[in-house]
Amino acid sequence: MYYVPNGYSNPYYGQNYYDGRQSGQWAYPYGMYYVNGYHGFRYPNGNGMIPLADYGPNPYVVNINEATIQNNTYRTALWTGTHLQVTLMSIDVGDDIGLEIHPDVDQFLRIEQGQGMVQMGQSKENLTFQRPVVDDSAIMIPAGTWHNVTNTGNTPLKLYSIYAPPNHPFGTVHVTKADAMASEGGANSNGNTVVFGKTPDEWVQHTEYLVQEGLEDVKRGINATHILQEFILMGVLVGKGYTPEKAYETVEEWERSGKSKLLQQSKNM
Repeated sequence: MYYVPNGYSNPYYGQNYYDGRQSGQWAYPYGMYYVNGYHGFRYPNGNGMIPLADYGPNPYVVNINEATIQNNTYRTALWTGTHLQVTLMSIDVGDDIGLEIHPDVDQFLRIEQGQGMVQMGQSKENLTFQRPVVDDSAIMIPAGTWHNVTNTGNTPLKLYSIYAPPNHPFGTVHVTKADAMASEGGANSNGNTVVFGKTPDEWVQHTEYLVQEGLEDVKRGINATHILQEFILMGVLVGKGYTPEKAYETVEEWERSGKSKLLQQSKNM
């Protein structure tokens, strides 16, 4: 941190201020600096590129314009929290996101580079809302609305999306549109059904830990209602991106700490 005479320090952000301007270093997440009127981010890789990964649900600050333009994947989750998710997208020339609907999720899109056309409607056969979009366009998509965005320009269409609540598992990376279609429901190159990146048998193997823990609860004589409540909740958390082990630990902590009175009550039934 730089020393600023006659300035003052904000201990939370690690910033110095002088004459209403920030001077010095903001240490989180990778270092933001503001010196002599210039500001930007320092990144540990030394090449000025933003490491693109899912930083949720921790506090995080990023230059979203730079991150969005830097991203070259069809979709990369940048931040997944409990109530919303930020993803970066790059749509190839002449391609589109793909007609889709999120029944229980509101969505916000912002174009950072390129031009396109957004379509929305109450049915996929009747997209009555159509608008051109360019740099800085913001798109609001209500839950339950069919929608699509098509790249009509001659460069990749760069945008970021905010879902509330999250719509993809933590850490989602879809390098191509084909990868996204395969992982969200479809078939892989072997013709096997794939759901969110795994075949049905792979999901069975992935959740084997929870099955074994559930059987142990049966042996301990815990009532069936409580077992079903706990393991359905754990399954929901796995679907949100938790590991089976983390999902088990989380739900058990809800019961143990009293965060869930209903789990405590069902265990004592």
